Amino acid sequence: MAFVCMITSLMTYFSGYMNFSLTKSATTLANFVGTSFLVALFGGFICDTYWTRFKTCVLFGCVEFLGYALLTVQAHFHQLRPIPCKGVSSDQCEAADGSQSAILFTGLYLIAFGTSGIKAALPSLGADQFDENDPKEAIQLSSFFNWFLLSLTVGAIIGVTVIVWLSDNQGWDLGFGVCAIAVFFAIIFVSMGKSLYRNNVPKGSPLARIAQVFVAAIRNRDLPIPERAEELHEIHDKEAGVKQEILPRTGQFSFLDRAAIANTTDLASTSINHGPWRLCTVTQVEETKILLRMLPVILSTVFMNTCLAQLQTFSVQQSTTMDTNVFGFKVPGPSLPVIPLLFIFVMIPIYERFFVPLARKITGIPTGIRHLQRVGVGLVLSVISMAVSGVVETWRKSVAIEHNMVDSTEPLPMSFLWLGFQFAIFGAADMFTLVGLLEFFYAESSTGMKSLGTAISWCSVAFGYFLSSVVVQVVNKVTGGWLASDNLNRDKLNYFYWLLAGISTLNFGVYLTCASWYRYKDRGAMEQIENGGEVDAKGKVQMVEI
Repeated sequence: MAFVCMITSLMTYFSGYMNFSLTKSATTLANFVGTSFLVALFGGFICDTYWTRFKTCVLFGCVEFLGYALLTVQAHFHQLRPIPCKGVSSDQCEAADGSQSAILFTGLYLIAFGTSGIKAALPSLGADQFDENDPKEAIQLSSFFNWFLLSLTVGAIIGVTVIVWLSDNQGWDLGFGVCAIAVFFAIIFVSMGKSLYRNNVPKGSPLARIAQVFVAAIRNRDLPIPERAEELHEIHDKEAGVKQEILPRTGQFSFLDRAAIANTTDLASTSINHGPWRLCTVTQVEETKILLRMLPVILSTVFMNTCLAQLQTFSVQQSTTMDTNVFGFKVPGPSLPVIPLLFIFVMIPIYERFFVPLARKITGIPTGIRHLQRVGVGLVLSVISMAVSGVVETWRKSVAIEHNMVDSTEPLPMSFLWLGFQFAIFGAADMFTLVGLLEFFYAESSTGMKSLGTAISWCSVAFGYFLSSVVVQVVNKVTGGWLASDNLNRDKLNYFYWLLAGISTLNFGVYLTCASWYRYKDRGAMEQIENGGEVDAKGKVQMVEI
């Protein structure tokens, strides 16, 4: 609720209350959003290395609360803001001074830092409450991610309607204050379940384990790769009560298998045991392979989020040229994203209650369809959304020409609700892709990398937003200015949408290649060593006496 409200309305606050130029306002907002998603990598690293996911949620939530509280104080006391410009041009406005800007940016990046840790920890904390190896709980795990997205959607709907209205009409201090109170109670609510949670045990730095595999593989580059998996190094902890994930050897990236080869020549010549930078376990090697297999998948979804950024930006501009009255009520521009949110709100229960059970009966898969299939459906829908956007924009321009309003500032006799088609389709695409990626990275990541894997899925959004500005600049330069005019009626926005649809189609082809090449974890061979169990060469658990 708080974060989406910030994304949709901060442009108004920057330009109208902090007296930033439009360029600086747009840049500041883009940097804030990109940082909020990208720094989730740090939150994921903290979760897997040092803190439990519950502790990460609470502490990062407190940081986010401080950010909203600081912005509330600044918005309330006029001494902490520049004098608002009324009736004068922006170049005559007195911009925020150094101390005022410092307060603003401190508050913004406290929020970005806090929400990034929550983005990495909260989905994993919820998913930890289900046992992936229990068939019943595996089904519930899939449902959790769907209801998790539904809760995000409900909060976002409240943010872009109620909170945006409060900020615009009752004061920004009240809008920021409500956000701060909401985050405070969120911390209280998540803390109430502390005694009930299944908490992860941090297993050390996943980045260090990955680096050890590459270093060990390079050091052992001259050793031949054994054909039999049991010839590679693995540790089976037989201590009673110890739970340990054992990943079986896979054929992809076989050069990394050298990291698990014990150099017997060195062992014979020295009494010093191999350290982790010379000898790694098969599980550690496979953990690294999983991450490498995931990277092409996440990179092939970045462009979809670039399209999302373009759709959010240009659709709002399109709506300013159209009739925004609905039953006598004038809909504010920042509330336009409520259309896809409402569509997602309706679609998630239908997907969860009807589609998934039907697909589960056909495929036998607990999630109905595989994670990458779900992401693929979302990418196809994003292509359709871009194509529909081009059609609607062509019609909008034809209305402007037909009524001789190409250079007019008056709204066209065309309802902005026609933009709802492209938004609704893209909302469905987001529903499939976002949940599919979250569930995919959580399910496929090793036990010691669950939070980092979840954080990587959010990076697709960050890179998509960063790439969006580059795409616009390149297209303008190559085409001679499709989007260079301040008048949408004279721009070639429809051509731009169709170009995005074409590139998205090519991107989907790349995604199909990456998804077909990806190999899911072999859950039949993967075992948990518990209460004295030992995995034999065939991947079966043998009970041993201790």
